[in-house]
Amino acid sequence: MVSIDVHNAFVDFPIFDAKTRSMKKKVLGKVGGKIGTDTKVPIIEALHDVTLNLREGDRVGLVGHNGAGKSTLLRLLAGIYEPTRGSSRIQGKIAPVFDLGIGMDPEISGVENIIIRGLFLGMTAKEMEKRVDDIAEFTELGDYLQMPLRTYSTGMRVRLALGVVTSIDPEILILDEGIGAVDAAFLNKARDRLKDLVKRSGILVFASHSDEFLFELCDSALWMDEGHVKQQGSLRDVLTSYKGRDPFENMSKETLERFGIEPVATTNGGE
Repeated sequence: MVSIDVHNAFVDFPIFDAKTRSMKKKVLGKVGGKIGTDTKVPIIEALHDVTLNLREGDRVGLVGHNGAGKSTLLRLLAGIYEPTRGSSRIQGKIAPVFDLGIGMDPEISGVENIIIRGLFLGMTAKEMEKRVDDIAEFTELGDYLQMPLRTYSTGMRVRLALGVVTSIDPEILILDEGIGAVDAAFLNKARDRLKDLVKRSGILVFASHSDEFLFELCDSALWMDEGHVKQQGSLRDVLTSYKGRDPFENMSKETLERFGIEPVATTNGGE
């Protein structure tokens, strides 16, 4: 049974080369948490007292401004960071997807990169070899798959990376918002594959600034602010609080129907 249990977790980063005197009693604003000066070494508190319990079937979106702690939380859940205080217990095979280009080598072929990228995401070489034909068909890269990655355009690299990402079988899928920053036309083609990837995942945690993309993949949300959880609940409720408006108020009727969302009530004095 896959699960995520984070209890009163803090993640602190000491700044050993900073000048302590100039940092005292200062706050880093709303970017990257707060700076503490209880010791001679300044400490950036990237996560503050975070508690999170997820079980199989949970689809959670992370929202918040840049530097609110979303990426730090994702890295804690992926096991890249250990909590400075508190605890983090993860059960299940984790596939962290923070950057589509991580784990790819420009000097080897597209096919070889499929295998390497799959290994990076926790698959075996044999598992990835079985997926090569499917990935080739999806990416439409043809003979370029036999060419070194350095000969690819940016768009071709994204196609290859997204093809690999959507072919894996994770128990816990950790997605950062960068996966949404791809060519719109190709992302539209990949929509069904992304949905299928999420269905194959036991737990999804996805950080994004795109309301539409969040509603495609998630049903609940966490609002991160200055390193702590400001609100947790249904995706629509959290986004409404975060943005100060209903995220669907400007959406077309077709989009609302696609997401199964009730039309936003008007307040213009109509009947």
